[in-house]
Formats: sequence, C-alpha cells, structure tokens
Amino acid sequence: MPEIPKTFGLLAEFDNTADVLHAAENVRDAGFRKWDVYMPFPIHGMDKAMGLKNSKVGWFGFLGGVTGYTTGMLMIWWMNAIDYPVLIGGKPMFSPHGAFPPSYELTILFTAFGAIGGMLFLNRLPRLHHPLLKHKRFALATHDKFFIVIETADPKYSEAETRKLLAAAGSQRIEMVEE
Repeated sequence: MPEIPKTFGLLAEFDNTADVLHAAENVRDAGFRKWDVYMPFPIHGMDKAMGLKNSKVGWFGFLGGVTGYTTGMLMIWWMNAIDYPVLIGGKPMFSPHGAFPPSYELTILFTAFGAIGGMLFLNRLPRLHHPLLKHKRFALATHDKFFIVIETADPKYSEAETRKLLAAAGSQRIEMVEE
C-alpha cells in the first residue's frame, strides 16, 4: 500500500508588497501561530503586520558577554593569586586593572558566540531539510514573488477555512505543500 504524503501547509502566492502585507495582517488577526512570510527583500512594517515581538537573540549575547567578562576576571585571579603567585615589589596578587584587557576580549568573543548560538537555537537550525525547498514555485521567493505559508500543525488550521482566508486576502495561487 503506498504511503500517503504528509502535508506541511498551504502556500499562498502574492504579486506585490501591499497585498502580502495586508494578507499578513489578516492571518495575524485570524489567530494563526505557525505561519511565515517569505519575500525577496525586507518589507518595512512586516514585523508589526505579523505581530512579531523583539528578538531574544540580544539576551543570548548579553549572557555570553557576562560569562566572558566573569571568565576573564576569574582566570586572571586564579592564575595570579592561587595557581602561580609571584610577589613582585609588594604589589597585590590580583588587580582588576591588569585583568581588564583579557576580560574585555573574552567579553567580545563570548558575546559573539552567544549571539550566534542564540540565533541558531531560536531559528531551530541547522535544519537539514525543509518541505518548501521541494516546491517549484517557492523558488520565486528569491526573485519577485511573495509567499505566506500556514502550517497544518497550527491549532487553528482548517484547509477550507484557511483557503478562504488566503483567497479573500488577495492570493493569486494557493497550493498544498507536502513533506
């Protein structure tokens, strides 16, 4: 018995920025949670139209920076005061002034690692396969077409109702995407 392909979602195609922006507002207002907009260039106001909040990547970078600074200070303190103390001219075994340059460099390094790691984690990457990449018309998203994809995993998803919503929003083509 042949295996029935699992559906990923509905792909709606739009011709211009105004239509896709209006459609994104309609999808947001309808209460969908698992959907995305694909476009060949950034559209001003799309984040607001989709109802997106500020990114959490900055928090990952901040935590990486704090970790880097703390690591640098503890590393210099451990090396100078505990691991290999050398008394030179009656100076203290540890001074934050001397430990600042390595701590500063580690702050920058760990901030970059935190931001990159946070971006990969929040975007669920690396994802080795995405169903949209098999769809022939989706390749136009890098040229001159705009797409909205509503996933079947969304709790509000109903094929008939979702098709009506996308058609009412001005979609030129609505197609099913299979996994």
